[in-house]
Amino acid sequence: MNTPATPLSSLPERCVIVINQQLAAGHAANAAAVLALTLGQRHPALVGAPLIDADNREHPGLIPIGISVLVADAEQLTQLHQHLLNDDDMDGIIFPVEGQQTTDYAAFREAVAIVPTGDLVLLGIALAGKKKVVRKLTGKLGLLG
Repeated sequence: MNTPATPLSSLPERCVIVINQQLAAGHAANAAAVLALTLGQRHPALVGAPLIDADNREHPGLIPIGISVLVADAEQLTQLHQHLLNDDDMDGIIFPVEGQQTTDYAAFREAVAIVPTGDLVLLGIALAGKKKVVRKLTGKLGLLG
């Protein structure tokens, strides 16, 4: 899996966020927002050109390729994570359960530091990469909501 210091060098063709289907709406929205923010930071080219309205007012650009927010069960999220760990051609971001157990980022990092990779329980995962690869992994998942 790519590390935060080395996101994919090419522009991803497809981005998806997959959220644990057991989350309540507010927690699901939070997880999706956290993952999307980090995805945008790792891939600044995903931000499109500014939008200009009829009054010639400029607004920040949005993602031009779109981003689906899907749902999966805990086992499916674990499988996506395992695939991500073994695929250098795809970038991904995980959101472990510890992320919604505290508002203290240092405490969050400490909590994750004691959990082995294979034991992480995920609230969500973001995937970015080639369209065919991402679609193959997530094509059977339903949309959030």
